Amino acid sequence: MSKWLSVEQGLILDSIPRLGCATLQRVLDGRPPQYLFEADDAALAELGMSDKQRRALQNPPMARIERCLEWLEAPEHHLYSCFDSDYPEPLKHIASPPLLLFAKGQPELMTRPQLAIVGSRHASWSGQKQAERFASELAQQGLTITSGLALGIDAAAHLGALNARPDGTIAVVATGLDLVYPKRHLKLAHRIAEQGLILSEFWPGVSAKAQHFPRRNRIISGLSLGVLVVEASLPSGSLLSANYAAEQGREVFAIPGSIDDPLRAGCHKLIQEGAKLAADPVDIVEELLDFSPIEEEVATNPDLEENKALPNAGLLDSVGYEVTPIDQVVAHSQRPVDEVLAQLVELEIRGVVAAVPGGYVRLRRN
Repeated sequence: MSKWLSVEQGLILDSIPRLGCATLQRVLDGRPPQYLFEADDAALAELGMSDKQRRALQNPPMARIERCLEWLEAPEHHLYSCFDSDYPEPLKHIASPPLLLFAKGQPELMTRPQLAIVGSRHASWSGQKQAERFASELAQQGLTITSGLALGIDAAAHLGALNARPDGTIAVVATGLDLVYPKRHLKLAHRIAEQGLILSEFWPGVSAKAQHFPRRNRIISGLSLGVLVVEASLPSGSLLSANYAAEQGREVFAIPGSIDDPLRAGCHKLIQEGAKLAADPVDIVEELLDFSPIEEEVATNPDLEENKALPNAGLLDSVGYEVTPIDQVVAHSQRPVDEVLAQLVELEIRGVVAAVPGGYVRLRRN
């Protein structure tokens, strides 16, 4: 906490209803937050604090505060207020920054340049692979990948970043940091806490509620230089994150896909509205980090050169980067079913295609 505010005082202020960081700064009008603990009731009323707010300040929930203080005693457990110098600077300038941020892990990651990667919880196999690939390559380029620990795209982004760099990701969650939601991400959350960072504005003991997720999303975008939407239907919480990003002056990126895929409809809508189309991680790197394009070492495409050497290269042309049913591969290649199946197995062994629910997908070669 800052020199003007102790941990206990920060918790007391955060327990006051309808008194977020922006409101508190307006009420204080340049005074240090310590002033609220020294002023009498008349002075507090003069500042514009309601009866309910003054009662909450004068009669704080000490049992709940004591539980928070106990949680903070554990190693790598931290708490920051919006008055602290260690509080993420980009977050201070959004419309409604959280008054407090609970942190678990390596808090220095908050100061690194971040990209948010978000998308559908019901993501396709190809969408998850795209999120993982983009996160991995962008983490290698120096961006910290921030997401929401949700199923689908979020989890793939966290894993891609972790696999590229142990401290490559931040998870912003919609519960207290003593809980994990969804529970199936318990191991992932522990790995992020050990190597990266988990953040929340919710006190320990607070469980997930529907209204918490939009609040989480504004922090995800507020921390980041930009937001990449990998897959999103209409409507979607991911589009809400993109809207927050646009309102906060952040860059918005979207990965396009098939016009027949409902999980890409949200991405296409964002692109129509001005989001930058991201076909490759370099599109984002050049935009956010002002990197110059990497000069190609060879004029030929190594993918194409390698594919020419494949005995089943002709069949490969019948497999798309989206899920392609086997009957479509058969119809497009005009080969017998047994021959197609045998060659697909061989291509899968070579790592050129992958069997997924509904058929096969062609893999991008790095």
